[in-house]
Amino acid sequence: MPKIIGGSLHEHREQTRQKLFSALSTLMMERGFDAISLADIAAAAGVGRTAVYNHFADKEALLLGFITHETEQYVGTLERALADVDDPVEQLRTYIRQQAQLTRIFHLAPGPDLRTVLSRSTRARLREHAVIVEAILRRIITAGVELGEFPRQDVEITVNLVNACLSGRLIPEETDARERAVSATESFVLRAVGAAVPAA
Repeated sequence: MPKIIGGSLHEHREQTRQKLFSALSTLMMERGFDAISLADIAAAAGVGRTAVYNHFADKEALLLGFITHETEQYVGTLERALADVDDPVEQLRTYIRQQAQLTRIFHLAPGPDLRTVLSRSTRARLREHAVIVEAILRRIITAGVELGEFPRQDVEITVNLVNACLSGRLIPEETDARERAVSATESFVLRAVGAAVPAA
C-alpha cells in the first residue's frame, strides 16, 4: 500500500493532486501540452504512474482538473477584491488589474495552440470555465449601464471585446513597464466601454 502523505486520506489525495498540477504547469511551460505524457507528469510530481489514474483518467482530465482548480482560486480572489467596491468604474478597474496578474500558462506554453490538440468535449469544458469569469465582467458592465456610468450598449459584445483585449496582452515583468502597461490597458478598456475617465 502506498505511503499516505498528510494526516488523512483526503489530505493525501489533495496533496497528490497539487503535486500533479504543479508538475503539469511546469512541464507545459517547458515543452507544451502536446509534448508531455502522463508518465512525464507523474515523474515530475514524484508519484507513481499508476497513482495518477486514481485521480485522472487521462492527460486531458488532468488538464481539466488543473483548470478547474485554478479558475476556482482566481474567482475567489477576484470576488474578494470586488467585495468592498460599489462603483462599477472602480469594479472594472479592479477586474482589469486582477486579469493582469494572471499567468496565462496556456497562451505562453510552447507548441501548438491547445484548441488544436484537445478533443471537442474537452474544448467545450474549457469554455465553461471561461464563462464563469465572464459572468463577473457581465455583472460589472450591466451594473454600470443601469447606473448610467456606462452608455447603453450590447453587453454581450462588450464582454467579449474586453476579455479578448485582456487575454491577448502580455504584461512585462519589470515593475515600471508593468505598471505602465496595466495603466494603459485600464484606460483603454474604460474608454472602450464609455466610462467617463479623465484624460491621461
